[in-house]
Amino acid sequence: MKTPKLNHKYQAFGNDSRYFIVTGGRGSGKSFAANVFLLLLTYERGHKILFTRYTMVSAASSIIPEFIEKLEIMGVVEDFRITKDEITNIKTGSSILFKGIRTASGNQTAALKSLNAITTFVLDEAEELTNEDDFDKIDQSVRVRTKQNRCVLILNPTTKEHWIYNRFYENREIPDGYNGMKNSITYIHTTYKDNVDNLSISFLNQIQDIRRRRPEKYTHQILGGWLEKQEGVIFKNWRIGEFNENYDIYYGQDFGFSIDPTVLTKLSIDRRGRRIYCKVMYCKPGLSTTQIADYNIRYAGPHLIICDSAEPRLINEVKLKGVNIRPTIKRKGSILSGIALLQDFDLIVDPDSTELVKELNNYVWATKGQTKPVDRWNHCIDSIRYAAQYALEGFSKGSYSIR
Repeated sequence: MKTPKLNHKYQAFGNDSRYFIVTGGRGSGKSFAANVFLLLLTYERGHKILFTRYTMVSAASSIIPEFIEKLEIMGVVEDFRITKDEITNIKTGSSILFKGIRTASGNQTAALKSLNAITTFVLDEAEELTNEDDFDKIDQSVRVRTKQNRCVLILNPTTKEHWIYNRFYENREIPDGYNGMKNSITYIHTTYKDNVDNLSISFLNQIQDIRRRRPEKYTHQILGGWLEKQEGVIFKNWRIGEFNENYDIYYGQDFGFSIDPTVLTKLSIDRRGRRIYCKVMYCKPGLSTTQIADYNIRYAGPHLIICDSAEPRLINEVKLKGVNIRPTIKRKGSILSGIALLQDFDLIVDPDSTELVKELNNYVWATKGQTKPVDRWNHCIDSIRYAAQYALEGFSKGSYSIR
């Protein structure tokens, strides 16, 4: 067997930790090193490795070819049986199973958590998984007593609002670029500087050009540093401040489901000063119709709530329970016009509205042309948009009738 020469930092895979956080920027070689480690691990009997990404439409055409490349470099292809979603070491019976966490139908997590005898759980491109509960469901199923249990997260660091940062870095005194084991968690961080021998001259020249022109991009994408907020955020016109009750009050609501939260926000709009004071009254997933109605009455009382129009039956049921609520009016381009409307005001965010702060730090455009926002990190923001459009555009455009 020809074992590829890896950076010495990856020797930390030999630690007895349960969690391994593998970070780095572009060209750092982290995925190559992790994949080699997993293949070597299959030469030990009794291992069943679950390799996941948030979405993996076809492992046979995406990730498995990358593993075959490593097998060819190591000269051990004949030791393995390869199918469309699994690689098995013939000598030991240990295997690597490839699955996506989410399928198009959105029900893959339940199937993954029921897999038996998993000794190692790998989450590649872990920054794409924004729901910590999905991770926990699989993590808690890794509990084979006879083998070391490992959970390996491989990622390019994103913003400090991400649950991975909150869980494994925040308040742990872990600086950017840290290598070592702390509190039984192993951190491995590499950059292109640790992988120079395997990179082309043109790629290295490109990196230096980015370093000169875009130092913030170099720090984040190339060196793998954590961002305070996402690059290209839609709203930059906000700050933390106390909620001011002295202006016209409005309420907005976005409905959620089992994972997405139902949100109620309160706005106080200072038209003359061009300020909108924003406060999240509640932000909870998995609420029943009765719970939504009870919360709305508790926090909004008799005030009118402008809500998402996508659930007419839910709206009617909540209304029958005594809530003063009506749907927003959606027209072509209403999202962009609502964003433009909010950008024309200073947004003052209540200090306790942490969910809204996270969204404002992560709500970005899907394209550089700024024609469509990414449909994520927007539950609180959408509820604010519904209320603001009603308050500032509704009556003047004849969109809503007064009751």
